[in-house]
Amino acid sequence: MQLKNITRSIPGKLKTIYGAALIFIAVASLQSGLAGCKEKIAEIQQAQAENYFESQILGNNFRVKLATDNGTDITSQFSGFTYVLVKGTLLDGPMTATKSGVTYNGTWTANADYSKLTISFPTAPPEFVFLNREWKFTKKALPVMELAPWGTLEPKVLHMEKF
Repeated sequence: MQLKNITRSIPGKLKTIYGAALIFIAVASLQSGLAGCKEKIAEIQQAQAENYFESQILGNNFRVKLATDNGTDITSQFSGFTYVLVKGTLLDGPMTATKSGVTYNGTWTANADYSKLTISFPTAPPEFVFLNREWKFTKKALPVMELAPWGTLEPKVLHMEKF
């Protein structure tokens, strides 16, 4: 009698083991597929960010639309200047500021996800000290890119308008 009970229970246990194995394989395959999808999505997003930065920011003319330093509006200090981020690579290059035929040369760098923009004008008018810093993008909806200091809560704002 006990032998019959054992033989009856084996097929049920095999079904359970087989079913669990199938579920495990299905879950593992799904996770592997999702990881591949996540990587593909990340690649697409990176390509879109690069294309946007290259076509909408690099090589275009910008002017300071708004600059505030600790709540003080200093926009007028940048009146008449045209700024251009020139493509070196997709992550760095020269930057120019031109006013009344006088051009100041500097550099720009961006991080890989284009959330940070570092501006450096080493030999420019004193007011450019405000521009010389690491900025984070708070908004990239052109025609205006809105920036705030990177890694700090300093009350500084820089809006550069494409024209």
